[in-house]
Amino acid sequence: MKFVNQNILIDGIDKKILRALMEDARTPILEIARQVGISGAAIHQRLRKLEKSKLISGSKFIINPKALGYTTMAFVGVFLEKPANDLEIIKQFKRIPEVTECHYTTGNWSILIKVLCKDNLHLKHLLTTKIQLITGVLRTETFISLDQQIDRQIKI
Repeated sequence: MKFVNQNILIDGIDKKILRALMEDARTPILEIARQVGISGAAIHQRLRKLEKSKLISGSKFIINPKALGYTTMAFVGVFLEKPANDLEIIKQFKRIPEVTECHYTTGNWSILIKVLCKDNLHLKHLLTTKIQLITGVLRTETFISLDQQIDRQIKI
């Protein structure tokens, strides 16, 4: 069965390749080639096709923040004075290393950010001395994650 969207045609072989690399991006291409039953060169060609279509955009190592002492994860809903100033506010968020994600949202907040902090005191300091002092931020609403239960990509 082939999956088709407006940019790319994905067949069963592509899915096997993607699943193997999603499981462990360090899996050698030749090992995947043996599992799938095609040459290493064919795997490379398919990966280039998938990158060109923007279905995949490289690979990365994932750092465990807890190993570095970042034990508090929180989500902060940001209320803006004027949503027209959001680009400047996003620039300010990009300057804060603890902000790991930033999303435009519907609902009460204009923006939802994910932050990683060493502890609750660090979170309080981050909120009161950095995030809430950004010009245009009206107020924030913070939710601390007690434990992350699911962390996965979309199924291929």
